[in-house]
Amino acid sequence: MGYKAGVKRRPAIKTIKIGTRGSALALTQTNLVADMIRGKCPGANIEIHVIKTKGDIMQDVSLVRIGGKGVFVKEIEDALLKSEIDLAVHSMKDVPAEIPEGLQISGTPKREDPRDVLVSRNNCKLEKMARHARIGTGSLRRAIQVREILPDVEIVPIRGNLDTRIKKIEAAEYDGVIVAAAGIRRMGWMERVAQFLPTEVMLPAAGQGILAMEQRCDDQAVSEIVALLNHEDTWIEASAERAFLKRLGGGCQLPIAAFAKKTGNTITARGLLGSMDGKIIIREEIRGFAEDAGIIGTNLAEAILARGGQAVLEAFYRQCQ
Repeated sequence: MGYKAGVKRRPAIKTIKIGTRGSALALTQTNLVADMIRGKCPGANIEIHVIKTKGDIMQDVSLVRIGGKGVFVKEIEDALLKSEIDLAVHSMKDVPAEIPEGLQISGTPKREDPRDVLVSRNNCKLEKMARHARIGTGSLRRAIQVREILPDVEIVPIRGNLDTRIKKIEAAEYDGVIVAAAGIRRMGWMERVAQFLPTEVMLPAAGQGILAMEQRCDDQAVSEIVALLNHEDTWIEASAERAFLKRLGGGCQLPIAAFAKKTGNTITARGLLGSMDGKIIIREEIRGFAEDAGIIGTNLAEAILARGGQAVLEAFYRQCQ
């Protein structure tokens, strides 16, 4: 993460090539960032470049099998490194903990709603779901937390764009799907939400609701533009959550969740690590000074590792050998 606090000066106007995935949500999010740039730099020439990623192409295969959430960003990062684009806009939760050498996340606009939501047939609430109801999600994190609440529901893997998932309900293939509230809000589909799931019930993915602006480390002109868009509190929360993720070495191969909330000068970070089958779920919470966000995220991971998380990780890696 490369943002540095300080005086934000208006940069010289330049053409900015922004890379993104081709889904409706990704394009909506990228256009939000483009509009922010135009607002701060009137007259800026913005070009949006759609780049197909491995995750977009292989939608019939689980993320775990094709390499985790990094499959949504690799091709875009390659384009950055080749100078084919100047800036990439990602959903932060799709960005692996390790960034390729020569690149950095340089800013985060203000966070959208970090919660998950249930979209269901007849707007049925989660606690009212019938036994053996079919709940669609491609997230191990969501799956194990739903099973904690409703052990009798059937969790069905689902991939695809946000609108594709919702259509599965309309076609009666699923009784409900769980998706990120941020995407629903950005797409203007609030009327489809049956229930918002509080973070105390469904801890979100690290970075959920946050947009990551990634660039080449040596591109000072883009750094100056992105600095104008950065939201300090969001940056601090993301720093804690990503430090937690980095310490666990996580993407989405294991159920991992993290959510940090800055209030005044303090930050509260909550984290979760589970086994693949959900039989083990370890939760922890740490509070501290917001200026120590990265340290707090790391300490949160250490606390979980000390309470049995290390054994969960070791068991998983043995299984992968």
